[in-house]
Amino acid sequence: MTPAPAARRPDALDLLDAEIAGCRRCPRLVAWREEVARTKRAAFRDETYWGRPVPGYGPHHPRLAILGLAPAAHGGNRTGRIFTGDRSGDVLFAALYRAGLANQPTSTGRDDGLTLSGTRIFSAVRCAPPDNKPTPVERDTCAPFLHRELTEIRDDLRVVIALGGFAWAAFWPAAKAVYGVAPARKVPFGHGALWQAEGAPALLGCYHVSQQNTFTGRLTPGMLDEILARAKALAGLDRRTD
Repeated sequence: MTPAPAARRPDALDLLDAEIAGCRRCPRLVAWREEVARTKRAAFRDETYWGRPVPGYGPHHPRLAILGLAPAAHGGNRTGRIFTGDRSGDVLFAALYRAGLANQPTSTGRDDGLTLSGTRIFSAVRCAPPDNKPTPVERDTCAPFLHRELTEIRDDLRVVIALGGFAWAAFWPAAKAVYGVAPARKVPFGHGALWQAEGAPALLGCYHVSQQNTFTGRLTPGMLDEILARAKALAGLDRRTD
């Protein structure tokens, strides 16, 4: 009988993901995410909500990272995977599929078979916040998780796409903490804005894939496709995938 393959030992990123999922540092966020998980939305009343902080998702050696704001109350807070199960995720994963960075255009649950190529997704705040608005204290309390995740993937990472101004702002303390670099003056967020510095990944701005932006046409599928194509070129993913 052929022996079963040995289970992969958890690495530092696995351990970080587990630590994130068990975090209870922000009382307001803990109370909110657990209340949402208890009361649920009517459409999901038969589901068991995740109701915890949501770790990053994707390969452990990405060349491209997508940084969002926080999990959605009935999206990642329900499914346990960032951008999975909400309309923002529907837009994002369809675009990643068109770009050749995802194996399927939808993301509905942790066991749906989704895999990402060369790309990891995470958020600046790991718990769903009331009204999608973390406080500055909550942002800063969660920041070490972002810094540690960037530290674990820094050898491969070439580009970070910041989805919205909140993620854009969250990147600067991380750049200083992890890469030891910071811009000489404030770099304003904008769709298509690009910041580059030696020794750090390029930062590329993109309007958030929120319903408000996509429904009003502020962010169109074509605009998102252009950002991903530009990010792929900067990261070298137009020449290779892994």
